[in-house]
Amino acid sequence: MLSKRSMPSTRYFDTITKQLSVSAGVLFCAATLSTEISADTQVSIHDPVMAQEGGTYYLFSTGPGITFYSSQDMQEWEHAGQVFEPEPEWAREVVPGFEGHLWAPDIIEHEGQFYLYYSVSAFGLNTSAIGVTVNATLDPESPDYHWRDQGVVLQSVPNRDLWNAIDPNIIIDEEGVAWMSFGSFWGGLKLVRLADNLIDLAQPEEWYSLAKLERPAFVPDREAGPAEIEAPFIFKHGDYYYLFVSYGKCCRGEDSTYHMAVGRSSDVRGPYLDQDGIDMASGGGSVILEGNNEWYGVGHNSIYEFDGQHYLVFHAYEAADEGLQKLKITEIEWADDWPVVSESVLEEYQSKLILNE
Repeated sequence: MLSKRSMPSTRYFDTITKQLSVSAGVLFCAATLSTEISADTQVSIHDPVMAQEGGTYYLFSTGPGITFYSSQDMQEWEHAGQVFEPEPEWAREVVPGFEGHLWAPDIIEHEGQFYLYYSVSAFGLNTSAIGVTVNATLDPESPDYHWRDQGVVLQSVPNRDLWNAIDPNIIIDEEGVAWMSFGSFWGGLKLVRLADNLIDLAQPEEWYSLAKLERPAFVPDREAGPAEIEAPFIFKHGDYYYLFVSYGKCCRGEDSTYHMAVGRSSDVRGPYLDQDGIDMASGGGSVILEGNNEWYGVGHNSIYEFDGQHYLVFHAYEAADEGLQKLKITEIEWADDWPVVSESVLEEYQSKLILNE
């Protein structure tokens, strides 16, 4: 039923210029839009997340300053700019190796405000931090549009922490408690409770381990290691919380192994078990979508309910376009309380990029 990263893409310049610098566990991805876009250009994007305000959908992604787009139909996407010009003021002080590319954002609306979380990291290290910026609206044309950066929420330090403070995802549970899942490689994916303001960690701190893969005993703590797991996203449906993750490596052309898996739990804190009852903290996870000969790898997904329908949003590497990453959106169906998506989305969904004038 249910059915990052190591080498850069071989394609660096096209109608969308894409610079990828990749190491085991960490992806740098900068997107610069060309002034010449053909009518059939798709949205080339990494780590997409979405929000809806009024009748407009907003899409945020890894990129310089956090690239974002807007759409009325989730098909045609207008490039709307970037959140930071050029980057958070604190980034280079907290992460000295920061090279200007903000990774893997997450967006949530809470009590009339939009909270946009993002990752700052150094190449190949867990010298990383998660920050958050807040806005009253996502509409750049609104007089109320203004991002107010709140600084660091969580920071990881090499040789101190065996986890990586990137890839944040926020969920507010049935009791109204806010939680942030995060992590990439190292010791896997973690969950930490947030304060009511969604900006600070709750005190006393409350932490859980969500999912991980085997890490050899003598891998130096500073190295990412071979535990290829990242990009947690927790979604509540019915009686369960569902933890979606990405396994494998991205950006390796036909050798990419990036794919998506899921487990579920009646408690947001876990344990998350797959369809065979294996705890994701012990290497479990039921695969929901993986790559094929036409799409080398798929992953870093987010999940939403819009107008009563559930959607899976992710990126995929197109073989016919030298492995360039493309936006994919598909409806999720549910069978026996497990999410089901069709591989046909890889061919059927084709986004269209529109440049603002």
